[in-house]
Amino acid sequence: MATQLQIARNRVISDEVESVARVEDVDAELIRDEIAAGRLVIPANIRHLKTNLVPAGIGRVLSTKVNANIGASSVRSSVKVELDKMQAALDAGADAIMDLSTGGNLDETREKLLARCPVPFGTVPIYQVIENRGVEDIDGRIILQIIEKQAGQGVDFFTIHAGILREHLPLLENRVAGIVSRGGALLAKWMLHHNKQNPLYEMFDDLCDILAEYDICFSLGDGLRPGAIADATDEAQIAELRTLGELTARAQEKGCQVMVEGPGHVPFDQIQYNMEIEQEICHGAPFYVLGPLVTDVAPGYDHITSAIGGTAAAFYGASFLCYVTPKEHLGLPDADDVRAGVIASKIAAHAGDVARGLEGTAERDRKLSKARTNLDWKTHLAESLDPQTAERMHNQACEEMKAKRPDSADYCSMCGEAWCSVRINREIHKAIKS
Repeated sequence: MATQLQIARNRVISDEVESVARVEDVDAELIRDEIAAGRLVIPANIRHLKTNLVPAGIGRVLSTKVNANIGASSVRSSVKVELDKMQAALDAGADAIMDLSTGGNLDETREKLLARCPVPFGTVPIYQVIENRGVEDIDGRIILQIIEKQAGQGVDFFTIHAGILREHLPLLENRVAGIVSRGGALLAKWMLHHNKQNPLYEMFDDLCDILAEYDICFSLGDGLRPGAIADATDEAQIAELRTLGELTARAQEKGCQVMVEGPGHVPFDQIQYNMEIEQEICHGAPFYVLGPLVTDVAPGYDHITSAIGGTAAAFYGASFLCYVTPKEHLGLPDADDVRAGVIASKIAAHAGDVARGLEGTAERDRKLSKARTNLDWKTHLAESLDPQTAERMHNQACEEMKAKRPDSADYCSMCGEAWCSVRINREIHKAIKS
């Protein structure tokens, strides 16, 4: 991959690599080598870099990252609401934001979100193409115009559903949930209407030229991802994945950074295989998975079903987790749903990093555990993934106990003073030392 290596070495004097190296406490040369090998990406549009972007790296040598999807729908749209949702995601620790808007003024929404977004920002350009023209009237010229426009606004990574092909559609016959990807479903409809190949596949080299010019990262979309655990790892999913492997190589040869999107509903026992086969077929490109959800029976709690799958995915090979909110499958999430989804995915990402032994990750757990043992409530709460919620719960407990100050309590309301093992353990420790 000489071209990819050249791209990586050209970034030697770039602030992007150095910034990521400092934040992650990883050697900058390792990051450049991983970029050169196609195993790490730094989505950073040259336009966004000039305004407010703080670059972030996505790859297995770094911590697992979390993306939060926001976006207005045709039913409900408001720029203010989307700005509030984005801020809730950022406050909760999201590492990237995707605007999936299909309603309202898409250009205005994207412009205002980008102006306040310091993390990598992604979109699905085909949504705007269809919003402007309708499914049947999609053509290559309009696609390139929309992608060029969004590139000029500063979008850092594009989901491009170029892997779903006309010949894949008969493989869907026995699926329970069919096509659940919006982009995948709409492109399938276009292909059947026109009896032609996927236009994104046909014009892929032209897309590469635009993305390379702005240093935008491909996020190769999985239009045939399973939307039910019964459909996981089926023939259609794997056929599209093989096309994504071909496209990964083509994009890298043209100097583009690439990550690959993966399945959304996968039984727990199939997650390892899904992570490993993507690494094999897609040449080690970073894997970006939606969850995955390990069961279909928990509407209202799918931030939990996805966190279970996300932990396994992060352990076995994923580099990037797309959050799922409690509102998944039920409606458009609000700011509270966004916050809950980000926290659940952050827990999954951290747990996966601890399990795979990523250097330094477990130190946070150790620091919190020592604070808990020492009844150091200030550090205990500060080191939690969601200090806001932890502090609120602790303060409520202290009110129940009539503690003078939250940081002075030497037990909590779970056990009470006489039964508190943490407090008793301190007494035992003092007795042993004396």
